[in-house]
Amino acid sequence: MGTPDFAVDSLQAIHRSGIEIKAVVTQPDKQRGRGKKVSFTPVKQTALDLGLPVLQPEKMRDNDFIGQLKELNADLYVVVAFRILPKKVLEIPPLGSINLHASLLPNYRGAAPINHALFNGDKKTGLTVFFLNNDQVDSGNIIAQKEIIIEERDNFGILYDKLKVEGSNFLPAVIKNIFNADYQTTSQDISTAVTIDAPKIFPEHFKINWNHSAESIHNQVRGLAPKPGAFCLFNDKRLKIIETSFDISENSHTPGTVIEIDRKNNLINVATGQGVLKIHKVQPEGKSVIDSASFINGYSLSVGMFFRSGE
Repeated sequence: MGTPDFAVDSLQAIHRSGIEIKAVVTQPDKQRGRGKKVSFTPVKQTALDLGLPVLQPEKMRDNDFIGQLKELNADLYVVVAFRILPKKVLEIPPLGSINLHASLLPNYRGAAPINHALFNGDKKTGLTVFFLNNDQVDSGNIIAQKEIIIEERDNFGILYDKLKVEGSNFLPAVIKNIFNADYQTTSQDISTAVTIDAPKIFPEHFKINWNHSAESIHNQVRGLAPKPGAFCLFNDKRLKIIETSFDISENSHTPGTVIEIDRKNNLINVATGQGVLKIHKVQPEGKSVIDSASFINGYSLSVGMFFRSGE
């Protein structure tokens, strides 16, 4: 059960491993664009390419869908980036339902674990396979985990791809261990741990506030790059900041002020509430991503100009 391309590699890996897949469950088709062209989810397209049956329920509690699931007589449900399953679905498979989650649970329960790990400047994250339950989201017993180092150059797109691939390498062996009853589980005891949640991100997460520290803005940029992108305003138009570094040295300039045009290193240095943000790449509104040199030349950027916080 899955929908976005994050689940595609796992589906392919399970299929390659020789595990029999009775069916694939994904979101219904959608109409997109002016021509209302019907598009399939990445998981559906992959399932069709592999010759696998596809189920696309509008509602997970639909009685006809529940009947179809029972007829499949599958031993285990495997969930990667899908909806919350109702109790009447979770109760069907004799071996239970498992989920691949892109964090080291119990940290970063929720819809956006990759974004939030980067927002917080974490140095590591990971993958967790756990049994789904009807309690709090992402709270079931843990079957296996794999730690992944977050590199300095990792942004959301890079880390997403890294976890997608590592998850597909990790998941089939866990499934086989469950079939062979060769596993142990651990409960998510949060009574003595300091845990961080990962709720869904909203447009307010995209707005850069230059009063924040350079490090905080840098982590915000990393957590949203290359898409959807953190943005500020320049000449009353949105300017997405795509790639940055930062310097903790203090300055007395108003946050958002361009304090240096560093042509040698292809950087735009902007004052923040604490430290200096060094901008490497941007995306002007309605344009493609460009490096700072192209932006400096194309928009006649000069010291003293001002980037406003996002609105």
